[in-house]
Amino acid sequence: MLIGRYDFGCTLRDDALLPPYKGSTFRGAFGGALKRAVCVARQQECPTCLLSARCVYAQTFESSGQTTDYTHAKASAPVPYIIEPPLNTTTHFKAGSLFDFSLLLFGSANDSLPYFVYAFEIMGESGIGKKIQGHRGRFILNHVKNAGTIIYDQASKKLKAPVKEDVTLSPVIQDIDCSTVRINLLTPLRLKHNNSFSSALPFHMLVRAMLRRISGLFEHFGDGEPALDYRGLVARAQDVTLESSSLRWHDWERYSNRQEQAMMMGGLIGSVTYRGALAPYLPLLELCKDLHLGKQSSFGLGLFDFEANNAGATL
Repeated sequence: MLIGRYDFGCTLRDDALLPPYKGSTFRGAFGGALKRAVCVARQQECPTCLLSARCVYAQTFESSGQTTDYTHAKASAPVPYIIEPPLNTTTHFKAGSLFDFSLLLFGSANDSLPYFVYAFEIMGESGIGKKIQGHRGRFILNHVKNAGTIIYDQASKKLKAPVKEDVTLSPVIQDIDCSTVRINLLTPLRLKHNNSFSSALPFHMLVRAMLRRISGLFEHFGDGEPALDYRGLVARAQDVTLESSSLRWHDWERYSNRQEQAMMMGGLIGSVTYRGALAPYLPLLELCKDLHLGKQSSFGLGLFDFEANNAGATL
């Protein structure tokens, strides 16, 4: 599956008021800007629009556009992007401040990168966050980096061809005897178990989430689901024990423009350490730490890193 990572460097033209977690704000503003950039049937709803199958906005944001050729139910289709906002909790930014964020694109969504860059420029003109003295915080898109190289800058307005990584699921290294893994949740993780959000994270639940994420993304944006022993991996995960945990439930609020109301979007943050026969799960962890997990991953939720140990030595 092809993944492109694009790092956006911006400068604020005005003061800006942003929430402590900024992913939902960035995603909402990006969606509105992209629709303004590409939609030619302004009064038409996407599900009934004749152009939805070819529309960059519909293919990115509307499930009906994403699943035209898929066999799975529409609700199961993952979106082809992730926005990773700044992880700091600063809420008041002064004019002239620099801020960065990243955009991850999966599969053929990388071909639409020029539209996304243009949408972020429109977003900069409209502004983000709460209004201060009548307008939101406007910004200038200085550059876009990909694989450490500037592929777009404000001066030239030229976009170079990006580098996309073809990621695969690494094979299990048979001679590793991994006994403990520490998971650090960097942004809130929202996982449902038995139709409700869980405030605990047993290892089998984490494994289920990783398998869902990998199979969904690879089926829709890659070469199909990896050939894995899904049932066996979940069954063996039941034997992995929780050694220690500092996990806690963190509530944060976002405003939904579609539903026109504030919504609580809690999730787990903190760290948890597992003990058991963990070597078969290292390839899943290595891949998923870049794919995010759980609900609202397109906002940047479900970002984690991990440390694996073998006889006390970090792998």
